[in-house]
Amino acid sequence: MPHNAPNKRLTAKDYPIAENRPEEVTGSRGKPLASLTMEAVLSGEVSMEDLRITPRALEQQAQISKSVGRSTLAGNFERAAEMTRLSQEEIMAIYELLRPGRAASNDSLLDVAQRLRDEQDAPLLADFIEEAARFYEKRGLFRKRY
Repeated sequence: MPHNAPNKRLTAKDYPIAENRPEEVTGSRGKPLASLTMEAVLSGEVSMEDLRITPRALEQQAQISKSVGRSTLAGNFERAAEMTRLSQEEIMAIYELLRPGRAASNDSLLDVAQRLRDEQDAPLLADFIEEAARFYEKRGLFRKRY
């Protein structure tokens, strides 16, 4: 089971989670959904950190997606859960590298994939980038086009 995943697998009957399973919705600092009120925001009890998407929330969405046969969507949610551990700068650098004609070579993508796997505990993102590297190699998308 993914990091910080709930003990019970969620299914379509749990969707939307905030309405059907509000006890499963917590922020990164552990605040429950019921505590995210305007009063709490105005008093400073709730910060942006409490409102950011969490790996657990994304993994829950993946569980629901899998339960209705949407494995591709589930994979996107699972990779997004891994991305929550990356800085905005890292995400943008990877995005830029994945644009056709931007990566200098297959090795440049494979290096990023290895770093994600080894340093960020992001094997699904690493697999995705390795898949992109294979596709880019096959299609000749490494040459500079701009």
